[in-house]
Amino acid sequence: MQIRPARPEDAALLTGIALRSKAYWGYDEVFMDACREELTMDAGVIERSATVVAEDGGRVLGFVSLSGAPPTGSLDQLFVEPEWIGRGVGRALFERARTLAGALGLRRLTIDSDPNAEPFYLAMGAVRIGSVPSGSIPGRELPQLVLDLAAA
Repeated sequence: MQIRPARPEDAALLTGIALRSKAYWGYDEVFMDACREELTMDAGVIERSATVVAEDGGRVLGFVSLSGAPPTGSLDQLFVEPEWIGRGVGRALFERARTLAGALGLRRLTIDSDPNAEPFYLAMGAVRIGSVPSGSIPGRELPQLVLDLAAA
């Protein structure tokens, strides 16, 4: 598996991965339709953020996207193709995001997590600090976590 910077032309591919990965958790079609805009990657997002992809044999397995300015940034998206969940791709992407964040001068990353992904982020060293409203589903709250990069 190799990790490389995402390219603007990867946008549609990354959107597909995000949608399939989110659907992995059993969300219904109505829920997924409500999330579609929030999960859509476009060339501009890729150009404005620090986004990397994991690939194997030329096949993209997942991606992670960071944004922000020192000292605080956010881990905006981390998604893995469903058949690769639990096989180390997410961990490798998270570790690359941690390294990339440090190189960008970020000392802290916030993560607005899907509830199903919260245990992963906690295992990676993030700490829950509260909750935030979903950007897609009115009335839904998402766990908000923080990763202190200075302590790592």
